[in-house]
Amino acid sequence: MAQVATSTQAGTMERPANETKTASRGLLWTGRVLSTLTVLFMLFDAFGKFTKPVQVLEACARLGIPTSQILSIGVLLLVSTILYAIPRSAVLGAVLLTGYLGGAVAIQMRAGSPTFETVFPVIFGVVLWAGVYLRECGLRRVFPIKR
Repeated sequence: MAQVATSTQAGTMERPANETKTASRGLLWTGRVLSTLTVLFMLFDAFGKFTKPVQVLEACARLGIPTSQILSIGVLLLVSTILYAIPRSAVLGAVLLTGYLGGAVAIQMRAGSPTFETVFPVIFGVVLWAGVYLRECGLRRVFPIKR
């Protein structure tokens, strides 16, 4: 037998408990997948800062970043990524990674990089926040998206 949404005193519609649970499970897993992809990409980026392959050194030279600062940038990225990966500090990690990505946009713009290289950190920031937004119900309560 199908369950029908019921009306509350305020005139809003309530969802049946099993529909809400299914939607929440789907949101949670989508958020986990997006967050995992974010963490893997950021760890790859941090690893590049620590190992300093030729491509990283060339990019830093093109962007005007002194090679003496690459290790410090890598440490900041690694710490922010670890905070993002830990559920209790995920929002703090997202804020720190947003700052990192904002700096990437600023440096790309200053260097006159192609559009994709400038916009990619913004796109990645959206994915980063989508991941934490979907897996943190408290964040969804603070910033609700109305249908």
